[in-house]
Amino acid sequence: MPLSEDADGLARRPANYVPLSPVSFLARATRVHPQKTAVIDGERRFSYAEMGERCRRLASALHRLGVQPGETVSVLSPNTPMLLEAHHGVPMARAVLNAINVRLDPPAVAFILGHGRARVFLVDAELAPVAAAALALLDRKPILIVGGGGEPEDGYERLLSTGDPRHPFQLPADEWDSISLNYTSGTTGNPKGALYHHRGAYLNSCANCLVFGLDAGTVYLWTLPMFHCNGWSHTWAVTLAGGTHVCLRKVEPRTVLGLVARHRVTHLAGAPVVLNMLSQLPEEERVRLDHPVQVAVGGAAPPSAVIARMERMGFRVTHLYGLTESFGPATVCVLPPEIVAAPLEERAAFTARQGVQHPMLEESTVLDPETLEHAPADGQTLGELVLRGNTLMKGYLANPAASGAAFAGDWFHTGDLAVLHPDGYLEIKDRAKDIIISGGENISSLEVEEVLYRHPDVLEAAVVARPDERWGETPHAFVTLRPGAEGRVDAPAILAWCRPRLAHFKCPSQVTFGPLPKTATGKIQKYLLRQRAAGLSDDGRADGSSPES
Repeated sequence: MPLSEDADGLARRPANYVPLSPVSFLARATRVHPQKTAVIDGERRFSYAEMGERCRRLASALHRLGVQPGETVSVLSPNTPMLLEAHHGVPMARAVLNAINVRLDPPAVAFILGHGRARVFLVDAELAPVAAAALALLDRKPILIVGGGGEPEDGYERLLSTGDPRHPFQLPADEWDSISLNYTSGTTGNPKGALYHHRGAYLNSCANCLVFGLDAGTVYLWTLPMFHCNGWSHTWAVTLAGGTHVCLRKVEPRTVLGLVARHRVTHLAGAPVVLNMLSQLPEEERVRLDHPVQVAVGGAAPPSAVIARMERMGFRVTHLYGLTESFGPATVCVLPPEIVAAPLEERAAFTARQGVQHPMLEESTVLDPETLEHAPADGQTLGELVLRGNTLMKGYLANPAASGAAFAGDWFHTGDLAVLHPDGYLEIKDRAKDIIISGGENISSLEVEEVLYRHPDVLEAAVVARPDERWGETPHAFVTLRPGAEGRVDAPAILAWCRPRLAHFKCPSQVTFGPLPKTATGKIQKYLLRQRAAGLSDDGRADGSSPES
């Protein structure tokens, strides 16, 4: 029966038009790779046939709990089979998956549950106390299911036992239907809920297979949180490829390298902090890799020094850039042949660029934030990085003002300041709110941080603006030293390192040592550092305290 006809009188039919949805990836995998290992979780193993059955049972069980199409199913869990199965079973029930950051406190979890109007709440037993405290703050409470450890008596396994293993691989009525709800980390105020659609999830998964080289031989280690942009769509992309998911509850460098060797992991992903942790392991504790491992890194640009260290360990780094609002990856730094053949240091420096648009994204470019005119491709003119295409969110849940601002002028505004190089490659210079303006000159905090990270004793660094009576603002560096370096490195030594490597006006005016505050997703909270920098007097002392630098 025709669904509709176009101007040529040709019909859109069920035979030639099917809504795009990653639900179809699991349906295919169960047919093509039924006996292949789909999931490794400690000593547990699930084939694709078993994974398909468990996800079908979950979809059926949710229906029997009364979950209606478009209602939200929230999950609070580390990277476990329960959360992976929810990425397939919840959309199969035509519900909306809301994977919650496991590092959030109970009030933040409660806000997300309430704002997203969760109907069911799946919780890993390890996080049950946080869930209970969050639910105590709500008047309207979702149905709570606690389990996920794999024991037959746990709540999640009991839930699956109530479901029908023959439940259909049900596609959405419309590919624009919401598939997931992901909340921004938010540095101030309440987070915003970005709604993803089935179409974008499908397309971004396909793009990940192209960019990351995922195929049936892929063994993917879950160092990236599945709650973060649905694991950058890798939850669906690895299934599309017919690869193996290796679950991991907690990222610990020695454990990661052990699993890479044991399971011959081919791919993993994460924020720069994950790469930094791995590359900082003492030489004697590193596992010698006898096979290549592809690493996708996203978030802030990883310092070239970290990329170089990872390459020396045998990892091959792909730099991605994206946001919660773009299903994760939106750009990729594709290495031209001449860069692939270049010396390691040159290759690492180029890899730190954000690159070109991700496959399936229509366009990424730099615009003047006021006029929305295209910035020249001169590698110098600073503008806002903007995006356009099918792998962007529908908008923010129940927040039309924020949605309108995000898509003003028919572009998605990232809030990142970037330049466009003559070769068409993008390079982010800073967040708009993080740029330092000293004496009328723009200073990229990322440029200064890049120099700091090259210091052999610096583990982490962040640079923010500090108010200055003469210059308006000057750079203030916050530095975490490597273990054992505290006694031999002081502020003058850090400043002496920077001066020959930066224009003098870009060099930090002060240095503060100590741990850096981070969000629940591992991002450095620069707004807190700005507050600290503003409270420091000219001699580097915090008000009423002893010297910190």
